Amino acid sequence: MELRRSRPQKTLISLVPMIDVMLILLVFFMVTSTYLDLDIIPTVEQSEERAPEDPAPPTAGAQAAVNTLLVRISPAGDPVIRGQSLSVAGLIARVEEAQTQQAGLQVLVLPSGQATLQALVSVVDALTRAGVQRLRVIRLEVAP
Repeated sequence: MELRRSRPQKTLISLVPMIDVMLILLVFFMVTSTYLDLDIIPTVEQSEERAPEDPAPPTAGAQAAVNTLLVRISPAGDPVIRGQSLSVAGLIARVEEAQTQQAGLQVLVLPSGQATLQALVSVVDALTRAGVQRLRVIRLEVAP
């Protein structure tokens, strides 16, 4: 009886270690990445330094960004504009001033997750008393 040795099979390259490394890198970059700051809305403000002979008309997207005001509601229920906490009367004054400077002002209201419903109603009521007609309440979605 003759015994033959079988030929050794070609070695297979396993992808499992590479997939493990890629998953570890994915988790690392997700944890160390910075998230967008929701206080910042990209706006294009007209500069007073621009020469009058160089009137560059803003595009439709830039015009919409200029006419947007973000009002956050802090966990304590105070309205906050550009990092400055305001009273309800201060909010009305600030919005009325912004409306005189920018026609068609759109106001975005972003309540904190800890803010009460009464605080939201108070801010929306103050904004309508200030004459805001374009008002949106933004809600952050939390992934399950």
